[in-house]
Amino acid sequence: MIISASYKTDIPAFYGDWFRARRAAGFCTVRNVWNNRDFRVPLNDADCSAFVFWTRNARPFRDELARTARTHPFTVQYTITGNPRWLERAVPRADNAIADIREIARNFGPDATVWRYDPVLISDETPEGWHTENATRIADALAGSVNEVVISFARIYRKTARNLARATEQQSVDWRDPDAAAKRGLLEKLRGIAEDRSMTLAVCTQPELADGLAAPARCIDTTRLNRIAAHFGHVPVTARTKGPRPGCLCAESRDIGSYETCPHGCVYCYAVSDPKAARRNQRAHDPSARTLAPQMVEPA
Repeated sequence: MIISASYKTDIPAFYGDWFRARRAAGFCTVRNVWNNRDFRVPLNDADCSAFVFWTRNARPFRDELARTARTHPFTVQYTITGNPRWLERAVPRADNAIADIREIARNFGPDATVWRYDPVLISDETPEGWHTENATRIADALAGSVNEVVISFARIYRKTARNLARATEQQSVDWRDPDAAAKRGLLEKLRGIAEDRSMTLAVCTQPELADGLAAPARCIDTTRLNRIAAHFGHVPVTARTKGPRPGCLCAESRDIGSYETCPHGCVYCYAVSDPKAARRNQRAHDPSARTLAPQMVEPA
């Protein structure tokens, strides 16, 4: 079983102590958002085949990456966008995250990390030209440390539209959703930036844009995990393709995170409908709990 930790929240940045405790216990429980019931996920070494970590700040988790590398292949889906602070109120500065990825590459190789320039949000302050310049700067800094960059264009779901509307009003800016032709034009430029630095550009769950321009992303990727497994002498990873949403080509995994628990404050985030509640939930979290969910404070 591949463990995803987690596309619902940033476990490496905020919940490392909980993850360590659950690994020691050999299991955690996860709340089913549809029926509000908990189910058990085994975390013993023998029950796990690989780990995929999702983060904007892996520094607090470095010891756990080193421990995991001794027993299992892992990858880090590491988001660096360099967006203005009004869009991402509490994420680490891009330069700090870049330095962290370089350190991971030195310790575990360039396959260990995938750079996520995700999502791409077009606004008065972040127009298409801004993204090409910004992505170029980050790609220059990451050249040689990563070999893949994953992008997607922002999808603003109903539960997060309020957060974006409030942020753009406070900032006195407008945001827009470009048409497909404009998105593909920017995608082509980003592909060139990536290829010039020996990176593959992949697009996450937007096949209508990727067609002919970029590979579809496989964020939980057994091919990548098996390259790492071979390098470190681990058992090969096998899993069927079974992504959590339409258009997703990820391998089957179990995600152990919980919605409404990430305090990074990204106004476009699909996993948080109320950033203030997410901060309260994180402060109320008990690292000794079996799950991330029970200490959650309901969104206001």
